[in-house]
Amino acid sequence: MAADTAAGVKAPAPASPKRKSVTGTRRTVAALFLLPALVLLGALVVYPIGYSVIRSFYDQSGDSFAGFDNYRQLFTDDGIRTALKNNVIWVVFAPTIATALGLVFAVLTEKVRWGTAFKLVVFMPMAISMLAAGIIFRLVYDQDPDKGVANAVWVGVHDTFAQSSAFPKAHPGRESPLQPAGGGAFITRGTVSVGETVSLPLVGVAPDVMPDDAKAARAPEPEEGRINGTTWQDFTRGKGVGTLNAIDSTELGYAGMKIEAVKDGKVVETATAADDGTFSLSAKADGAQLRLPAENFKEPYNGLDWLGPSLVTPAIIGSYIWMWAGFAMVLIAAGLASMPRDLLEAARVDGANEWQVFRRITVPLLAPVLAVVTVTLMINVLKVFDLVFIIAPGSSQDDANVLALELYRQGFAADQPGIASAIAVFLLLLVIPVMWFNIRRLRREVRR
Repeated sequence: MAADTAAGVKAPAPASPKRKSVTGTRRTVAALFLLPALVLLGALVVYPIGYSVIRSFYDQSGDSFAGFDNYRQLFTDDGIRTALKNNVIWVVFAPTIATALGLVFAVLTEKVRWGTAFKLVVFMPMAISMLAAGIIFRLVYDQDPDKGVANAVWVGVHDTFAQSSAFPKAHPGRESPLQPAGGGAFITRGTVSVGETVSLPLVGVAPDVMPDDAKAARAPEPEEGRINGTTWQDFTRGKGVGTLNAIDSTELGYAGMKIEAVKDGKVVETATAADDGTFSLSAKADGAQLRLPAENFKEPYNGLDWLGPSLVTPAIIGSYIWMWAGFAMVLIAAGLASMPRDLLEAARVDGANEWQVFRRITVPLLAPVLAVVTVTLMINVLKVFDLVFIIAPGSSQDDANVLALELYRQGFAADQPGIASAIAVFLLLLVIPVMWFNIRRLRREVRR
């Protein structure tokens, strides 16, 4: 030993004793901890995916190999193609609008004193299940304005600018001086002359739906140089009560009824009935027929058919945005809170207005957060099922169909497990690129 040292050869250091983990062998312990999670992952994720892939290549019975026939069905069946088209609409519009609204809400409420309360209200729908939200919006979109909030608002706005008729079902009764004139209008059988009085009785309007400003009808009085008349509801409650084509004490005038004097096919004068149904025309109407135009009897505006074939998909997307805009707002607000304020203040000092600060500084700095929110919502809308299934009525469910709903219908209603498995695999393939993009972006953020 001494000789080796003297010769310049360094003696090997004594081997240190191998340290043993306190918990024993590391790999064994790690495997034991991971085993329950791996079993659940295999049973609930890996096995269903593998089985769906295999089942998608077999026919309805599962005994015969069908090849790619089930996948070919995805692009040839009209119902599945409609579902695919609607999924494209969902992916393009729902995440974009929800993210945009979340951005607007987060930015506008940042410096408002009651901003926290507003955010709480906007985020509150996230606490509601899809099932409950679907039931709520099924009522919101009800066609009847007395039930559906959407149509109640829409009809209220419409009637503000275009008043609906109060007499949609009015029509001449027996032995009436009026006759149909085409297009829903009514016209007198004969002409009128100056100094005469004209009676224009109608029936068909229930007494309890007559206009509130209607008053007891008053018989017209002759006036020199004019043509006076009355139009009224020729109906008195009680069997055998009242005189036909004559004004009784309890009968109401048609307040606001429009009357036209027509001569040789041209309107020479118009008049509007007073609250008691009386009206007056000048000598211009001499020798003319009196016409009650169709606008007096048009059906009241009943709003939009929100759940009809043309609007059902946008209506359901609206309910989804109502639920998820709060989610987008909270995440964007968190990103906004961590944003360096010195950049914003520097931009304002340099003369930038609020719109320029928002467009050129706030949005670029929030781009990573906006990407996370958008991608998350894109994955979410590819799986949307509850809202479409509950909100869309049976008559328009085919028009609102999406891939997740079609998977359910093919697998259970149509008893086509092969096609349903093919749809499930196709949905997985659609989600994978979005997930890959999200993971890649997250790794890039970690490297920074």
